[in-house]
Amino acid sequence: MKPVIALVGRPNVGKSTLFNRLTKSRDALVADFAGLTRDRHYGDGRVDEREFIVIDTGGFEPEKPVGVVAEMAKQAKQAVAEADAVIFVVDIRSGLSPQDEHIARYLRQASKRVLLAVNKAEGMSESPLLAEFHELGMGEPHPVSAAHGQGIRSLVEAALADFPPLDEDASEPEEGAPIRLAVAGRPNVGKSTLINTWLGEERLVAFDMPGTTRDAIMVPFERNGQAFELIDTAGLRRKGRVFEAIEKFSVVKTLQAIADAHVVVLLLDATQGVTDQDAHIAGYILDAGRAVVLAVNKWDAVDSYQRQMLERSIEQRLAFLRFAPILHISAIKRQGLGPLWKAIGDAHASAIKKMSTPVLTRLVHEAVEHQAPKRAGMFRPKLRYAHQGGMNPPVVVVHGNSLEHITDAYKRYLEGRIRDHFKLVGTPLRVEMKSSRNPFIEKDS
Repeated sequence: MKPVIALVGRPNVGKSTLFNRLTKSRDALVADFAGLTRDRHYGDGRVDEREFIVIDTGGFEPEKPVGVVAEMAKQAKQAVAEADAVIFVVDIRSGLSPQDEHIARYLRQASKRVLLAVNKAEGMSESPLLAEFHELGMGEPHPVSAAHGQGIRSLVEAALADFPPLDEDASEPEEGAPIRLAVAGRPNVGKSTLINTWLGEERLVAFDMPGTTRDAIMVPFERNGQAFELIDTAGLRRKGRVFEAIEKFSVVKTLQAIADAHVVVLLLDATQGVTDQDAHIAGYILDAGRAVVLAVNKWDAVDSYQRQMLERSIEQRLAFLRFAPILHISAIKRQGLGPLWKAIGDAHASAIKKMSTPVLTRLVHEAVEHQAPKRAGMFRPKLRYAHQGGMNPPVVVVHGNSLEHITDAYKRYLEGRIRDHFKLVGTPLRVEMKSSRNPFIEKDS
């Protein structure tokens, strides 16, 4: 499982800026006034080969907050409960505040691994201003600058020091090993019902109340001689309702289950259409590089007009998953489950397919003959050869000259040619470009 790092601190100390730095994104809103982040934000972080999940929280006021501040405090406490390590962010420019001391007192009681990050400390690593933060009793302060990226690497390395590196080959199952299959989706779309139908027994609690499943549950299962490990994830709730106690671990467990799976079945509810939350889960599956099958549950409960609107909604809102097969099922009536298993098998086979270097190189040369990449200044990028750089998801590495000028549109064109030839379905395919060094460029003496 990926370790989880939570960012906590009072408002406007730079938690969201640090979140964006760790996730290399702009997912958390950042502005120079307090209280902007109210809900938790989740993202994937990576430093060198170390991967982790990072949680951004709103301003933390643990001492008897009221109103919206109370909800923000609940969010922060949930993040601390979910985390393996906590980064407590303070601001060197505004100095130590009574609120910082309240937060430190709460974190000591939480019995979590805590690192103190003193933010906005660019060029101040030896400053005497750091000394006052020793009063918090949180150990040695780490001077960082989230805005400029200073001190971030050593901070994360210290946070992850107690966690073993993830096995890089864990996503590539050995021959005969169980296929890890995660069933993900919003609450109450029928995830537990689907797994119970597969198993033929009431192994998982399933009834008409969102949020029944509180943790990710792994169930061994065998079908046609193939061993599976079915992972039923707690449903991801709509924004604004995540703080309910029943959802205590659901979001982070869902993200970890997706990251650990070989194939993910993203379950949609035909009666509710495609929501923002469905799109967020789908985006996370894509970012994790997992093979995915879209299963539209409760298909028998909608009329032809609703089906049309749903199909249009999937095309528009989940356009980035065009490679994923779409199956229409009814978990409770056992309809469409045979084709669903076939799609799962095809997606897994595509995710671990081996592609030979001669065939990939020939495909790239044929693609260039059919449509050459655009010229960049005086030179046109030259694609020389290609080889496979990884599995689950498949990665194709193309070598040549001036490949930094290859456009995203041309990469998609190459991806389409490779997909068609190898009949890849249900899996992302990543095309990476590696340019050779030009030996005629003189080195600076």
